Amino acid sequence: MITFPYFPLYLMETLKCRSSLHVYVMFVFLTTVSMGSACEAPSAPECFRRRADDTVYKCEWSMNTIEKDVTFDLYFNETKFGRTKEPQQCISDELLIKNRPVNIWVEAHVGNSSCRSLRRSVKLKHIVKYDVPQNIVVSWLKNNLSLIWEAAENSPATAEVLFRRNKTSESWEKISTTTIMLTAHRPKDVSTSHCQSQKKEVKLEYQVIVVNLLRNSTYQVQIRHQSTKVQNPLWSKWSPVMLVPAALEHEPEVTMKTKLLNGTRKVMLTWKPMPHAAAIRGVTYRLEDTQSSHGCPCARTERRRHNTSETSYTTYVSYSAVNISVIAINAAGCSPSAIVQVPAKPAADLKVCDKTLSNLNLNKKNCKQWYELQDEDSRPGNVITLASKKKGERKKVKKSIKDYVRYLYFEHKCDNGKPRTVEMCLFYQKEGAPSREPQEFVAFSETHNSADLSWKAIATMDQRGFLTHYSLCSVKISSQDEPKDCHNISASLQTYHLENLTPGAKYNISLTGVTRVGEGPKATITINTLPEKPLNVWLSFGLLFLFFLSSTVCTVVLKRIANKVFRPVPMPVIPDFTPNQPENQQEMLDEIEEVHELTLLQLHPEGKSFPDEAWETTDLQEEWDDGRDVDAENESSDSRMSGEISDESPGSTDQALRSSREGGITDLEQVDNEIAMLIYRNGLVLK
Repeated sequence: MITFPYFPLYLMETLKCRSSLHVYVMFVFLTTVSMGSACEAPSAPECFRRRADDTVYKCEWSMNTIEKDVTFDLYFNETKFGRTKEPQQCISDELLIKNRPVNIWVEAHVGNSSCRSLRRSVKLKHIVKYDVPQNIVVSWLKNNLSLIWEAAENSPATAEVLFRRNKTSESWEKISTTTIMLTAHRPKDVSTSHCQSQKKEVKLEYQVIVVNLLRNSTYQVQIRHQSTKVQNPLWSKWSPVMLVPAALEHEPEVTMKTKLLNGTRKVMLTWKPMPHAAAIRGVTYRLEDTQSSHGCPCARTERRRHNTSETSYTTYVSYSAVNISVIAINAAGCSPSAIVQVPAKPAADLKVCDKTLSNLNLNKKNCKQWYELQDEDSRPGNVITLASKKKGERKKVKKSIKDYVRYLYFEHKCDNGKPRTVEMCLFYQKEGAPSREPQEFVAFSETHNSADLSWKAIATMDQRGFLTHYSLCSVKISSQDEPKDCHNISASLQTYHLENLTPGAKYNISLTGVTRVGEGPKATITINTLPEKPLNVWLSFGLLFLFFLSSTVCTVVLKRIANKVFRPVPMPVIPDFTPNQPENQQEMLDEIEEVHELTLLQLHPEGKSFPDEAWETTDLQEEWDDGRDVDAENESSDSRMSGEISDESPGSTDQALRSSREGGITDLEQVDNEIAMLIYRNGLVLK
């Protein structure tokens, strides 16, 4: 657009030079252009209905201006429909031509300037434009993302969805599909998640499912839709970019601590925060319990709910059983529920109630509860509450309590807004005998006179009363007149050692539960005791071997002790000399005697000496050869066989002296206190 700020001066100079008609025409044209230069033409209007059955058309346009005092005139085939300051206008369909094309445009006025939009020829009957999708609820279905929003009308629509992962450089992906029609009970407060418990109303909804996404990632999503009932629908505006958090795949990890406070239990719950991807738009936690923690514990509401954004919660409960559930909620759905079971306070000496329904008085600040016990861990199956003094309530409770059913009875009071249990006991409206026998009744480890028995306790619901004991009976089958032997066993036992049985006999064993009313059905088994046998032979040998072994060990030990206490007297060593006699004379003759050279020296105490020639070795050798004394030969033979010659052997010395005497040397016997020395050739000396 061209403006002429100095147009008057230019015009004066031109008139001075040229005062012609041509210049005048140019002046008028430039003046018109100058007047229109302050206005920018708006966009061509769009006229539509929000629904196919609406009777009002809405026309919209836009204009790029910063001026405040701007007015618009809307024209339909040269017909003007008033003036407005907003870039939109609503017109009743009675004033419009709908079944044939019409030209529509907008004229904008800014001060003394005006400008027109382009003309648009449309047939209004076929134009419908929905509002932008609103109240969008997202939820994860495995790896698919469900998008639900309010339906524009009761027919499917065409939808486009733009999506991409958050905080990534990925480009937008787009899908086009036809929506699914849903009839749902939506909360009136649609700003909260569909997991919240709100008052709901019936609404029509559109649904689109985007498949194959990563449920542990966050996404950005935009939606627009259009009608499928008209020939020329218009797309709605895109919804604002919505951030979809990751799915809550796991339940909260809850840790519980309890503390007893004089009939009240303080329950402290803590849990870990959810992952960041799932908590990107915030996470709230919903806690529900089966027992109200404020006011009277027997509140009329079945479950009490509490919402928090913290990761801890503290409540007070009575001694009766209570279940507390913790659920994490984000903008894309709910987590699985984490159930925290607070069992009834255990009572080792839990007594039997001494009251009946006829004498159960109710005060203003107390209430009574009967928990139907289904098993032995005190988890309630059905809870009956009496919290009102009305006669109708008492009758209703009396009809609800069953005969032969065990109940855990509680009486609660409210002290300073906290529940407190003042009485707790086991209750039967009416007792009976057990309806079933003990289960899994078996015998094992049978011997010749005993057997071990075991069984499974009768279920609580089958006892129909308080068990006083078990009755165990045994009878021998071999004799008709055999008496029955019965024993009463404690109701808390499940094993028994049966003794004093007959070896090699057959017995029928029966077991039954007994209440104050009577006995129930019997569980029976048959056992055979082992025959009595003599002592095992191998056992006898083993005992005998142990006896001898212990005797030997004791003997050795005693001897060692005696040797240490009484030391033995040494005995003289007398060698056993047995000459080796030849078997026959021939062997004796054939045997050659070897005689070594021998020198006999005699020493006198006075120092006398004898001539050497009297004791020559040659003469002595000849005499020894001629004499051949048998004893000397035997002694020499024995000496050779033993390989030893003793220096101090008296026998050897005597033999040598006898040989000398036989050879004529008899004067040596007359010398007193003489010392004789025999020296052999090899250097051996005999003293």
